[in-house]
Amino acid sequence: MSDITEAAIIPDSKLARAITDYIRDTETDLLFNHSSRVYQFGAMAGVRRGLTFDRELLYAGAMFHDIGLMPGRGSRHERFEVDGAHAARDFLRSHGISEADAYTVWTAIALHTTPGIPQHMHPVVALVTAGVEMDVLGLTYREYSEAEREAVVKAFPRTPQFKEDIIQAFYDGIRHRPDTTFGNVKADVIADKEPHFHRGNFCSVIRNSHWHG
Repeated sequence: MSDITEAAIIPDSKLARAITDYIRDTETDLLFNHSSRVYQFGAMAGVRRGLTFDRELLYAGAMFHDIGLMPGRGSRHERFEVDGAHAARDFLRSHGISEADAYTVWTAIALHTTPGIPQHMHPVVALVTAGVEMDVLGLTYREYSEAEREAVVKAFPRTPQFKEDIIQAFYDGIRHRPDTTFGNVKADVIADKEPHFHRGNFCSVIRNSHWHG
């Protein structure tokens, strides 16, 4: 089995080490390993696409992208992506990262479950989503060699039932705030776990608004 390619190596920097320690202490092994794979698949995608990107910022986006699912890290009325984006921005600010760079990471996390938009944005935004879409959905599975895929999973293993485990993790992190799933993919997660769940309907919201006509 191959070792991790140079394209996927995690930055060896003070900031990256601080991020690793923080997320390791905060998230489950499931989410920590998933987030690490998101970075590696995203970094490889960036190299393959010829993008210029800051590896520390990509690492921050990848590692913080699911922290809003953790108990005590999620709010009642915000999407979990926004909670994660806020946490990452605050962490980066506390480590002297510029407001512009912190906002780039904020945007990458906030949009990582919004298909069709991130790939047209800043490379860090695009590559966090690319890593997520590879590790969770396998959308670009064949763009990575077998050796690359095996090396990433060897370094940060997937659980035997990863697909069901990650769905459960999403559900556990959002079940207490179903209204935040309106208009986004997480409504599918609650509907999968709660057959009687009634998802918000865009047309109903329009028709029931206070405007006449």
